[in-house]
Amino acid sequence: MRKNLTQLLIFLFPTIFFMEMVGVVLDLDTWVGKMELSCISMALSDWYASHGHYKTRVITKIRDSQRDVVGAAAAALDLLQNEEVEAIIGPGSSMQANFMIGLGSKARVPIISFSATSPSLSSLQSQYFVRATLNDSAQVPAIKAIVQAFGWREVVLICVDNEYGNGVIPSLTSALQEVDTHVTYRSAIHPSATDDQIVKELYKLMTMSTRVFIVHMFTPLGSRLFTKANEVGMMEEGYVWILTDGMTDFLSTLDPSAIDSMQGVLGVKPHVPRTKELDSVKIRWKKKFQEEYPINEISELNIFGLRAYDAASALAIAVEKLSVGNFSFQKTNISRDSISLESIRVSPIGPNILHSLLSTQFRGLTGHFQIVDGQLHSSAFQIVNVIGEGERGVGFWTQENGIVRRPNSTSKVNLRAITWPGESTSVPKGWVLPTNGKKLKIGVPVKEGFSEFVKVMRDPITNTTKVTGYCIAIFDAVMATLPYAVPYEYVPFETPDGNAAGNYDELISQVYFQKYDAVVGDTTILANRSLYVDFTLPYTESGVSMMVPIIDNRSKSAWVFLKPLTWDLWVTSACFFVFIGFVIWTLEHRINEDFRGPRSHQVGTIFSFSFSTLVFAQRERIVSNLARFVVIIWFFVVLILTQSYTASLTSMLTVQQLKPTITDINELISTGQRVGYQNGSFILAFLERMKFHESNLVIYNSLEQLDELFSKGSQKGGIAAAFDEIPYMKLFLAKYCSKYTVVQPTYKFDGFGFVFPKHSPLVSDVSMQILNVTEGDQMAKIEQAWFGQNSSCPGLNSSLSSDSIGVDSFWGLFLIAGVASSAALIIRMATFLYENTDTFVQLDPPASVWRKIKALATLFDNKDLSSHTFRKSEMGDRSGTNGMDAATASPATNYPPSPSSLSVQTESNFAFSRDQATPASEYGDPMSPNGQTPPEIAFGIELANSKQELKVPEVVHVNN
Repeated sequence: MRKNLTQLLIFLFPTIFFMEMVGVVLDLDTWVGKMELSCISMALSDWYASHGHYKTRVITKIRDSQRDVVGAAAAALDLLQNEEVEAIIGPGSSMQANFMIGLGSKARVPIISFSATSPSLSSLQSQYFVRATLNDSAQVPAIKAIVQAFGWREVVLICVDNEYGNGVIPSLTSALQEVDTHVTYRSAIHPSATDDQIVKELYKLMTMSTRVFIVHMFTPLGSRLFTKANEVGMMEEGYVWILTDGMTDFLSTLDPSAIDSMQGVLGVKPHVPRTKELDSVKIRWKKKFQEEYPINEISELNIFGLRAYDAASALAIAVEKLSVGNFSFQKTNISRDSISLESIRVSPIGPNILHSLLSTQFRGLTGHFQIVDGQLHSSAFQIVNVIGEGERGVGFWTQENGIVRRPNSTSKVNLRAITWPGESTSVPKGWVLPTNGKKLKIGVPVKEGFSEFVKVMRDPITNTTKVTGYCIAIFDAVMATLPYAVPYEYVPFETPDGNAAGNYDELISQVYFQKYDAVVGDTTILANRSLYVDFTLPYTESGVSMMVPIIDNRSKSAWVFLKPLTWDLWVTSACFFVFIGFVIWTLEHRINEDFRGPRSHQVGTIFSFSFSTLVFAQRERIVSNLARFVVIIWFFVVLILTQSYTASLTSMLTVQQLKPTITDINELISTGQRVGYQNGSFILAFLERMKFHESNLVIYNSLEQLDELFSKGSQKGGIAAAFDEIPYMKLFLAKYCSKYTVVQPTYKFDGFGFVFPKHSPLVSDVSMQILNVTEGDQMAKIEQAWFGQNSSCPGLNSSLSSDSIGVDSFWGLFLIAGVASSAALIIRMATFLYENTDTFVQLDPPASVWRKIKALATLFDNKDLSSHTFRKSEMGDRSGTNGMDAATASPATNYPPSPSSLSVQTESNFAFSRDQATPASEYGDPMSPNGQTPPEIAFGIELANSKQELKVPEVVHVNN
């Protein structure tokens, strides 16, 4: 029949194809349902009016769900079976959509909902469910950002007890945990709860410490909740209320009394950009709605009406994109009165409509319309503040930029000024102490020794307990600086007979089991303890070290004078003394008579000059500028070296040299020596991890007992070392600093902290005040009051002995001296070679390198007569001066001629470089029996001729 009707319409109106029927299921007896239906009708009318060329039309078949899940399911079944619709718009709630989604999947008909926002519907994983609105979880990041921005650590969730209210709980709880915010309580209020039931639940919330409430429910129940909250005093200063979009979208529809009871409330809702089209639709819709429902007082178009408008427009676009040839049916002979599930028609067009709808994109009234993963693409959220007669925008949240003042802004600025409940402008801290009038029960440890930290005293007459100590004094000082009063009392962790009821782990576990509200004492912050309690910031130094006895190690050895310097420094210094002496001899030998003479005398001069500089007692005069430069630098090095040696030796002979008996923990383990630890401390587990045998672990309870165990020693039932935390060691060393010391390394731990339950809001405030106390003068006064002051004792990190001085302390000085000396030596030798270049050029080519080196040494050994330090003597006749050494003619010589200066060892074949007659043919040599000059003498003549300083040959006597 329907196929025949379609063919008839095509024949009569060939330019228009009226497509399949579309069902609409809404709660038509509510003003919201009427508004949504009016928007759907208006959207189709507006769309086809502006797109007259479209060949398809969507015809709606409307059913009333009657505010009931069963009614919604029956309406959907009727539309699918009897009206043969190809898509259904609706229903109005998440509960109604749950069953309808299954019908749509069976019939392959898209169920398009613009108001079913529960995240639990996504778990059905039906491809035929299209959520043309935002998932409730989409607003969770915006709420999380608000909570994080104001630093609230605890919140309470107040939800309606149905599918809508429960759906957002998991995602909201997980998101808040990401910013370290704990959901302390979840209040579920039934949709039909009475006012008395609501008031009872509110009084229950008032007894809790949390003052941040997140409300997720619709307006009928939500408006009653805030009215009662205002009556019981929960809208006063200090409270925080945050609304989800379920109520924020309907704030404009609430009566003035409800708005008046919600002053200071924050809310989030999807941001709808204002456009001319939107304003036009709102005006036309309002006129149309008032004409259709003149007696309805509510005439404001909200987000669900806008979503309905966009959903209908999207369906019209999707239908137009389909091909006309797809209109056929698998079943056309079903009775219109049948509503059997087995007889549901399977739509052949439904999958095509679904595919077309999922690919549809356009600019709608609420912004960009696009279906992603079966639901509307998320957009920005607006943050509003209820003030006066309505709401005022204070900011926005976007996925890209978080909280901003304007939706298109990228600057990270604060929200606009917010008026909180009670007309307060100060940000509430989000929690208060419980209003049940009880004091906080603070557990304290009971211990025999180390009473300076915690001491529990009992008055036998009044049977009262008094708790004092260093830890107690700090806690009292911290709590006194809080900006609010916190009543508390100390409760010793003890058995009926007054003994300790357990170790520190057992004491801390009482906070987890809610027996104590906190624990104060010398409780160390440990990772395994932080799994079930929260610690404040530490208020003491952190770390665990080993403490051992010390002995006076002042040496009585006769060789103690060698100990100030290490052997490598001794050797280095000796080498430099010799090197400097050699450099000075090299620079002074040719021009200074003090550095000339027999070879043994010159060697002695090198050593005597260099080592006499150690006491600045050298007698040799220095005439060379290069030598003076080297000596000045060397004097500076010697001065520093001798002063350091003197200071170190004085310290070794006069200052007490305290040495620890043991310096390595591995030595204790390998030798099986006994070690001590404080009773009840976590140090036991630490020593077991360090592989100490249980039989070698000894417990101590007090300072005196620890000193006694040290005095006995490991072999006599005592201990060789003790492991404890730094605060205990400082207390012990303050009393016994002359007998014991701390040995490195220090094993890192976090020090003492106060214990509170997990996610306690007191932790952050107490930690802040700990910083204020420890950074001020009050901390020093508390330490002085309980630990006293012993300035004669060294600190834990002070050195107990003077180590020998090594090369590392002087390598810079040696480097300077070495570079200066080497530079002077190179300059002197380069100058010498340059001045005597002609001499070596004139040598015969056959001369070997070795003979040239020997000639160079011979020449260097002679005096430099051109130096200003020698006065030249007048040269006589050749016969009078023949055979005399120029050196012997100098009246300044105080020594006999040096044998080295008179001897040149050469070979008989050493020849001249020029063809000359033998000097013997011109000058006779009295030392030559055959009247000819030997090659040795000829070499001396050649040297004299090369310089052209003598008119007669210079005879050099050779000692064979």
